[in-house]
Amino acid sequence: MVAKTTVKWVPERGEIIYVNHSPHAGKEMPGVHPLLVSSSQAFNERTGIVIGFPMTHAAFNADNPFAVVVQGPKNEVGYVLAFQPKSFDWEERGATKHPWGGGHSKVLDAALEKLDAICGICNC
Repeated sequence: MVAKTTVKWVPERGEIIYVNHSPHAGKEMPGVHPLLVSSSQAFNERTGIVIGFPMTHAAFNADNPFAVVVQGPKNEVGYVLAFQPKSFDWEERGATKHPWGGGHSKVLDAALEKLDAICGICNC
């Protein structure tokens, strides 16, 4: 009999996941929301922390200069909030896979560019 090995899921860079954003304060989003992962899978696995950008479907973000539009597989529209980078203990907060999956590297690049414009991260 061959033992079945279970591979532990670890969020990947460019993947959209669900994570609980509560507790929250002020203008932060409460509850379970999608998060576009910006940290590497190796970082996420080693630290148990994930860094990324929260996402919403709130249409008022359509003209927000700090939001990046992302389109789902059924033409749903979401907004990546590049002005609210977050870090979470993804395991303790019960993060799960989002149906939009991974491969959102172009959207992530656009969000990181906006964050750079806000914070001057790459001002070397």
